[in-house]
Amino acid sequence: MLISEIASILQATFLAQSEDLAINTIVYDSRKATGSANELFIALPGSNHDGHEYISALIQRGCKNFLVAKKIQHSSSDINILQVKDVMASFQLLAQTHRSKFQIPVVGITGSNGKTIVKEWLSTLLSHQFEVAKSPKSFNSQLGVPLSLWPLNESHEIGVFEAGVSKKGEMQRLANMIQPSIGIFTNIGEAHSEGFESLEEKLEEKALLFDNCQQVICRYGHSIIRSYLVKHSPKLITWGIDEPKAHINFHKTDIHHYHTKVNNVPHNFHIPWSNDLDLENLFHVISAALLLGEKEEYIQKGIDELKPVPMRLELKRGQNNCYILDDTYNNDLLGLQVALDYLKQQPHKSKTTVILSDILQSGKTAQELYQAVNLLMKNHGVSQLVGIGQEISNHQNQFDLPFQGFNSVNDFLKAAPLFADETILVKGARKYGLEKIVGYLEEKSHGTVMEVNFEAITYNLNLYRSKLNPSTKLMVMVKAFAYGVGVEEIAHLLQYHQVDYLGVAYLDEAINLRRKGIDVPIMIMNVNPDSLGILEPFNLEPEIYSIGMLNKLLEETDTPPPIHLKIESGMNRLGFTDDQLEELIGILKQNTQVRVAGIFTHFSSADSSSEDEYTDQQAKAFNQAYDLLSEALGYQPIKHAVNSAGIVRKPEYQFDMVRLGIGLYGFDSSNELPGLKTISTLKTKISQIKRVKAGESIGYSRKGKPTTDSEIATIAIGYADGYTRLFGNGKAYVLVNGQQAPTIGNICMDMTMIDVTGVMAKEGDEVIIFGEKPNITELAHWSGTIPYEILTNVSQRVKRVFVSE
Repeated sequence: MLISEIASILQATFLAQSEDLAINTIVYDSRKATGSANELFIALPGSNHDGHEYISALIQRGCKNFLVAKKIQHSSSDINILQVKDVMASFQLLAQTHRSKFQIPVVGITGSNGKTIVKEWLSTLLSHQFEVAKSPKSFNSQLGVPLSLWPLNESHEIGVFEAGVSKKGEMQRLANMIQPSIGIFTNIGEAHSEGFESLEEKLEEKALLFDNCQQVICRYGHSIIRSYLVKHSPKLITWGIDEPKAHINFHKTDIHHYHTKVNNVPHNFHIPWSNDLDLENLFHVISAALLLGEKEEYIQKGIDELKPVPMRLELKRGQNNCYILDDTYNNDLLGLQVALDYLKQQPHKSKTTVILSDILQSGKTAQELYQAVNLLMKNHGVSQLVGIGQEISNHQNQFDLPFQGFNSVNDFLKAAPLFADETILVKGARKYGLEKIVGYLEEKSHGTVMEVNFEAITYNLNLYRSKLNPSTKLMVMVKAFAYGVGVEEIAHLLQYHQVDYLGVAYLDEAINLRRKGIDVPIMIMNVNPDSLGILEPFNLEPEIYSIGMLNKLLEETDTPPPIHLKIESGMNRLGFTDDQLEELIGILKQNTQVRVAGIFTHFSSADSSSEDEYTDQQAKAFNQAYDLLSEALGYQPIKHAVNSAGIVRKPEYQFDMVRLGIGLYGFDSSNELPGLKTISTLKTKISQIKRVKAGESIGYSRKGKPTTDSEIATIAIGYADGYTRLFGNGKAYVLVNGQQAPTIGNICMDMTMIDVTGVMAKEGDEVIIFGEKPNITELAHWSGTIPYEILTNVSQRVKRVFVSE
């Protein structure tokens, strides 16, 4: 679409007008702009940043096209600036107008859970017979939906898009853009309920997506959805498993075979899974595919390709100091662009490699397709491309960057290419089996994994930011391996989101971050005085808490780094006391080469309302010390005092900066901040299952003795991984296929036994140690400790995987 067409559709005013360029890419985050002449940057206002603030820098970077709501000062003569009243509303109108050009069946999917996997699976099934357009990943928001619709073109025969809402008044805009002809209502539950007064209100809001649908699909067993839709949608189509009242009844003929009849045409499907949640998602998909007229043979072919795995991008540590971005479940141009955007925001390594399979059903000729891929690679600064598949290998002449081609994954593995000190994106359709390449490249460790959700961390960060005054700076604590989560990855995420400071406990943590590309200011809380002389080359800022430490700093270096003075106000841990301030001031006046970057204290009980009087006394003492010091210095260093709980409970003491710690990782010790997200899940696998007779003993010291014949599973986690012996002998439970399984016997160093009697479990099944359920607060209660200790106790031998939904 030409910039002039966009201006006409939006009735926009040209603040600057140059060449009438064609727009093929929308950019909403300045960090993802490539400088291409065919990008349109939409300057969205946000709670923490305003896109208008970055336009000058983007112009200097070479960006040409901007959609704004404010007057922009510039001196360029070769740019296009369109002004509208509301950037988001205008972008949504643009997407709605673009969608209206295509008279094709479009499936709209909503619900409390399962939207993304239903969308991905349905797209996979339909792609065997149709050209399918779909939203990438979980792009289902007010911004994600128009971004998903933008790539629609004449080659597409069916669209599949998901829609998610978090509060009343959002769905109508999504429905206007998607304009679905068929709807799927996956389920309704308590997920994302904060913005609704009741479940019924949320149901009513979500159902707005289906107002103009010709058919709406839901499971017969979801009676609350069915009852509502019967009243509002005469085209309701229900499905059920051995449910005669359902419009589409999937009769189970044996353990893996199902028979159904649609429009008097019989269909038989082989489904190799038994998990209830997977089956529900799949029958939504099969029902939609049948209603869309897909042939049984193509549906079965699609089912055979599906795997009940998470549909998300995962960041993993690789061999030879590499990072692996695992995106091996699908491949299309928009999904590739999203993955490349994500790759660009991973500054771990200067060199980037993309391993890419053939892209199927793009609607373009092979030459057009791989020219477009080449442009994406160039715009995102990719260092080299590895192609997997005959088509991409046959078109290597379309690529300007270094290229290696392999006809199959096995050919790649036989050649065993060497990668070192780089970030590698592995992106491809599931049928190519690129997960084998990920397994080959990733750092080897045992099967216990801590999954860390980047979106949840970002959500928690922004939730705390929303509590701050506009001028208040934010320091985030990443000490103790980022509270056991993974310090390098968390630090890079926080740097990407432009926090003001990072805080660590020890010098080696800070130096490691500098060597890994972190340039955010770093405060070190507990520097060995003998190491003070090596801070300055790394631009690190120590906490100075005593006269002796300050004198040692002056002895060690002629050009001391900026320092933070710790004031003892009542914690009685580290810090200058009142009677030391006069001597401290004298030393600072004699040594003006020392710059005090910050003066701070630590409240001992900011999480406790019963100790508010004591916290106020601490604040009073700190204020007096700060005023005395800043007056003597002749300037005002950064003043900071409150921690995570204090951000919530004591906003009057935000001062110049706050220090966010455990709150980022999902725990509110004040119990006054609802809505924090769980950021990590510790999981392992069942190694073996044994039948044990009543009275037989289990584990060391024969502590486990079942009273009835039982099934006992051994799982691959023990106290060396951080699963303490306190959890043994039934004092804790884990989750297997959604069911609780208590521990039995003593916890071993590397293994734990659990009782899976009555649980549908088999060897190799996933086991949740903690996550949403059981959560870390429960584990802390069972072992008589606090969530901090549970989280930081997870051994570094446990593999960390960082996921992005």
